[in-house]
Amino acid sequence: MKLTLRHINLSTDKVDAMDAFYRDVLMLKRETTGLPQLEKGKGYAGDVAFVTDGAIQTHLAERDVQAGFKTGQIVNPLERGHIAYRTDDLDAFKAHLEAQGVAYSDWEHTAVAGWRQIFFYDPDGNVIEVHQVAD
Repeated sequence: MKLTLRHINLSTDKVDAMDAFYRDVLMLKRETTGLPQLEKGKGYAGDVAFVTDGAIQTHLAERDVQAGFKTGQIVNPLERGHIAYRTDDLDAFKAHLEAQGVAYSDWEHTAVAGWRQIFFYDPDGNVIEVHQVAD
């Protein structure tokens, strides 16, 4: 099982202002390829702007403190944001977390079409996503 940094998600109440800041001030480009297809009818319907440095995406997502309640999940990745890694074997990674005693929320396909996602906390309470693109 391999993990690679995929994106950083920043939750915000100012998607348009954040988009302009990251493009104008940090000179990131608007991301147009490889974007996740959001499942807006399954619990999160917020606006998201996507920018990139050419290697790593930054998702500027509208904050939704209710997303965990709407989806029945304990970990809410849209309250404060999260760091996301992609894996080639999510089941093996889940088994690894279980062996380490790390609890996680299994969002499966709730938020993004074609992605299986889990979310968990690091020791300081930061949210981490690990996902696998479905075959």
